[in-house]
Amino acid sequence: MKLCFVVMGYGKKTEYETGRTLDLNATYETIIEPAVTKCGLRCVRADEIMQSGLIDVKMYDLLLRADLVIADISTGNVNAVYELGVRHALRPNSTIVMSEDKGKLYFDLNHISIFQYSHFGEDILGREARRATEALGNLIESVMAAQEVDSPVYTFLPRLRSPRMSEEEIEELVDEAEAAQQRLFHHMREGERWRRLSNHHAASVEFAAAREMKPGEPDILQKLALSIYKAKLPDDLSALRAGLEVLQPLTPESSNDPETVGIAGAISKRIWLLEGDRSALDAAIAFYRRGFEVKRDYYNGENLALCFEFRGQVQTDDAERTFDFMCAQKIREAILKILHPVLASPDFTERSDKRWIYATLANCYFAMGNAEQAQIYENLCMAVFDVQWEIETYQASKDHVLAIRQQRLATLSSDQR
Repeated sequence: MKLCFVVMGYGKKTEYETGRTLDLNATYETIIEPAVTKCGLRCVRADEIMQSGLIDVKMYDLLLRADLVIADISTGNVNAVYELGVRHALRPNSTIVMSEDKGKLYFDLNHISIFQYSHFGEDILGREARRATEALGNLIESVMAAQEVDSPVYTFLPRLRSPRMSEEEIEELVDEAEAAQQRLFHHMREGERWRRLSNHHAASVEFAAAREMKPGEPDILQKLALSIYKAKLPDDLSALRAGLEVLQPLTPESSNDPETVGIAGAISKRIWLLEGDRSALDAAIAFYRRGFEVKRDYYNGENLALCFEFRGQVQTDDAERTFDFMCAQKIREAILKILHPVLASPDFTERSDKRWIYATLANCYFAMGNAEQAQIYENLCMAVFDVQWEIETYQASKDHVLAIRQQRLATLSSDQR
């Protein structure tokens, strides 16, 4: 079989200028791999033959020898862009460049045709996946049949000759890459399966194995940190500190990745609840604030509001207490303005995060004293939660919200008397 070599980022990547996060694994799994396979090519992803994030000899070999290279340069991924440049230098033809259509590119590719597709939030919706898969498949067949020069290097240097390597050498490289790809996919799939079964320790074992294969990959580190702290082994506090340690390579204190700061915030919030350590609560507020300000991320926003209320409860200065509770109210008002247009969008029912949107709306309305609206959204989220830990997470947040509101009302009533 002919080989298609795919160069792209791995996992969820954030375009920092706009704050948009794209799930590049979804791009690969729902568009690229199905299109390539349908066209009868072997599909191997570049990151499966990289060691510790460094491009090695195998990478160059495959960029040279692959019958087709597809480069997804969404979010301006520097590795993918560099590998695309290497491919253009090594081969005159059979290279496809693709990018998410709302992304910003910070280099001149005006002379290159780019295949575009659309993300909806972090997801690729079913209709767009089907459209893009068919369109990419047609493009692959056209490119493979035409064998026309698509490299700007060979366009402007027409006398340049491409190097060659043997069939035996490339076959060995491809077999190794496919085996690594299958091992990584196995660990990630098993980790997700155990998470759905609420067996967080088993999930952490699988994600830890994936980390051994890709030590610095954010998506893997985030899933591992989440599973470790939810496993609560050997005890709650130790697990929380271990989860926070897993995140350290991602520098959560300075990160603009909403997922990284969201998990760091969740861990710090739980340390506060266990120990009453004010510095942990302040850290949680700092983490959640970054996530909400960078992306207006509703998960970070909801938890930011709750942490402001936690802090308001322990403030000794009246002005500081008023400030914290007012911040919580304004944040929730902003979240409602963000999420109601999302609910009204025609593609909302296809969103994989709709259960968390319902849950966030329920808690916002409970906090604001509108129990009738809150109950509507609680019923909706309970109808679509599919694992026990998700229900427990929502219920814990709701309990905190109601307890704080009850205490706040009692305090205000006492002050009025």
